[in-house]
Amino acid sequence: MSDSVIKGRIHSFQSLGAVDGPGLRFVIFLQGCPLRCMYCHNPDTWNRSGGTEYTVDEVVAKVLRYRTYFGEDGGVTVSGGEALLQAPFVTELFRRLKAEGIHTCLDTSGLTHAGSGDSADGDEAILTALLCVTDLVICDIKFTYEEDYLAHTLGSLASVLYFLSLTQAASVPLWVRHVVVPGHTDSKEEVRAMVTLAMQYRNLRRIELLPFRKLCITKYESLRIPFPCADIPECPEAAIRELQNIIPETLR
Repeated sequence: MSDSVIKGRIHSFQSLGAVDGPGLRFVIFLQGCPLRCMYCHNPDTWNRSGGTEYTVDEVVAKVLRYRTYFGEDGGVTVSGGEALLQAPFVTELFRRLKAEGIHTCLDTSGLTHAGSGDSADGDEAILTALLCVTDLVICDIKFTYEEDYLAHTLGSLASVLYFLSLTQAASVPLWVRHVVVPGHTDSKEEVRAMVTLAMQYRNLRRIELLPFRKLCITKYESLRIPFPCADIPECPEAAIRELQNIIPETLR
């Protein structure tokens, strides 16, 4: 199959992102997500048939126009939505970018079919191919217990842990993120459990705590979707500073 016929459905581009991996990043937000996280900031990316189709060639051409801005210290991050829904497209895109000497980062929830009762064999081959051309994985560990993960995301933690095991097997550097939501994921016990879980993986390089914010409310209103966290207060920075003490200094 030629590069020109490999297409991905893309929600949007951000030419210069500063929080999506090392250095400045050209960020590609893919369309479609199987999760319904209680604090999701991008409900406009859920619909798998939304967005705009692009070929790999078209996306590479866009990226190269910004190369002088992100330079050798930055690179390209593919986010979502959920990037793993379009793994073959991302794999070919990353292959092309690495041939150009550009750093590649996959920002994902880590959700796969594994852990849902389906066979993981197909997933493993597809995901391993993607990880072979990925320089960094950023994964949001949303909840640390299966029942909470299911209740607040409609997904499976087992699937995420399966994906993290593949990143370890492929020796891809891993950054773990965790959104701190008051009353749900802000206890010291919850953060300790997340840190303990993340530190199982030998490829772990960083753990980041992100404060819950509600800038997304207008998106929910425009889509006429109720925001599950509308009545939850935003997370204060002081709480983040205190919880960061739980994370080993080498991983901050």
